Amino acid sequence: MEQQFALKPGTFTYNILLNVLVDGNKLKLVESVHSMMFSRGVKPDVSTFNILIKGLCKAHQIRPAILLIEDMPNYGLAPDETTFTTIMQGYIEEGNLDGAMRIREQMRSAQCPSSNVAGNVLIHGYCKEGRIEEALNFVQEISLEGFSPDQFTFNTLVNGLCKSGHAKHALEILNIMLEEGFDPDIFTYNTLISGLCKSGEVEEAVEVLNQMLSRDCSPNTVTYNALISTLCKENQVEQATEFARALTNKGILPDVCTFNSLIQGLCLSRNHKHAMELFNEMTNKGCRPDEFTYNMLIDSLCSRGKLDEALDLLKEMESSGCARNVITYNTLIDGFCKNNKIDEAEEIFDQMELQGVSRNLVTYNSLIDGLCKSKRVEEAAQLMDQMIMEGLKPDKFTYNSLLSHFCRAGDIKKAADIVQTMTSNSCEADVVTYGTLIQGLCKAGRIEIASRLLRTIQMKGMTPAPQAYNPVIQALFKWKRTKEAVRLFREMEEKGDPPDAISYKIVFRGLCSGGGPIGEAVDFVVEMTEKGFVPEFSSFFMLAEGLRALSMEETLIKLVERITKKAKFSDNEASMIMGFLKIRKFEDGLATLGSILNSRKPKRGYW
Repeated sequence: MEQQFALKPGTFTYNILLNVLVDGNKLKLVESVHSMMFSRGVKPDVSTFNILIKGLCKAHQIRPAILLIEDMPNYGLAPDETTFTTIMQGYIEEGNLDGAMRIREQMRSAQCPSSNVAGNVLIHGYCKEGRIEEALNFVQEISLEGFSPDQFTFNTLVNGLCKSGHAKHALEILNIMLEEGFDPDIFTYNTLISGLCKSGEVEEAVEVLNQMLSRDCSPNTVTYNALISTLCKENQVEQATEFARALTNKGILPDVCTFNSLIQGLCLSRNHKHAMELFNEMTNKGCRPDEFTYNMLIDSLCSRGKLDEALDLLKEMESSGCARNVITYNTLIDGFCKNNKIDEAEEIFDQMELQGVSRNLVTYNSLIDGLCKSKRVEEAAQLMDQMIMEGLKPDKFTYNSLLSHFCRAGDIKKAADIVQTMTSNSCEADVVTYGTLIQGLCKAGRIEIASRLLRTIQMKGMTPAPQAYNPVIQALFKWKRTKEAVRLFREMEEKGDPPDAISYKIVFRGLCSGGGPIGEAVDFVVEMTEKGFVPEFSSFFMLAEGLRALSMEETLIKLVERITKKAKFSDNEASMIMGFLKIRKFEDGLATLGSILNSRKPKRGYW
């Protein structure tokens, strides 16, 4: 510039250049330009220092930035509000609000004139750290000193409250904002709607949307996506679809997030056909699916056993240029394994290496589990060795797959060896591990060892799950040790996780077939129905026959009536059954009860 135009750059020119370099994160060049400025005798002004301080704060160099402030008086300069607030912001970005507050005290000691900027920076600092109550108190404190909250203040508080899970309190801030004559903007409304949706307050979020529309603040894709996503997660896909239509009617094109939320909602509600139709509509409208879209649909197809269609979608994913990631392949491997197509799962596993997709722990665990369930345990063990060679450490899921295989095969010694290997490799056995081993021991008739193992779980401070108790209770009933079985069930209620449907099924079956007091079985039906569980019909039929043999038909009728209510039979179904019983056609009434119960809950063996 000097040679071409005979002009010497001044402070203003250098400041512009320095500011551009700081904003572009070219901090080494900032240092060079500043040195050039100094060497050419160009005097810095307050703006020069502020720009340099901003650069140092961006580089997380707070201490050198403070030294620059201390250097300002040597040039006859005093820090202004921008100087102090830049340092405050630097401290806040570092998560050091106390440091920012110290700079505020320096600013006040220097009697530096201030606007709302300094206050707003500190309010943001409190909110960023989740210290919302302190932020509100600070607003009150500085209001007494002449601070008037502005649009930025209110938006900061709304954002802070929503992020900390207090969206309803954020609504109160919105009302104050309106009372003070401020118009909430798109940021205010979007933050509130998103916060309310995350808190599950969908109705309130819709009310805020309506207020937004009434105040001529146009919603955008972000606004609708927050509502659509939440509605889909709450299985309200129809209402979500209506919002998507409203979006289109307002001339706002749904984006990939909109479609993904709707497709996810349809998949979760098992409306797979409509999910695929929406996917086709998405591509027809020129909205490009991402890996999340494809992964959801591939998972949906795999879960329904439509593996060829899942592979077709994988090919389409490739042809569209969408990157296939480890989740895509893991979903396919898991789907093929669960459908007992292990060879195809292995092909996909090999394909990952060819495509340059790194396998992770989930990849190996899915295939190892599939191989174990297909009784190809030697291949599973080889795969575990390969996994270790690739630098992946087997976890409890890896070991539990192998353990389950040996327990199903009745090879308790090898199962115990697996648990020993886990411990020696610093992989802590969990409740599932012990539960699996207990099942295996009970299946092998080694109840006493299984009972001792159950005690070991408790001694380790773990809470045994029903999966650990159930096999022991079932084995005790099998060996006619009814009192011990019932005592263990009561212990599970007191010390373990709550009994599950299988727990109640085992105990009820045991009481009905064990020849014990019939009153105990009757009381247990009442107890289990109160807990929301319906008795298995084959066991209930045994109880019904016993009650009839003892001329306790009225007790039977009351129990059947109780079951029809708890199982939510339709009025017609309940009337038909109770009608048969009242005219003493017990066989017909019980047959109808059994037919309805069995159609609703197909029988499954515990093992």
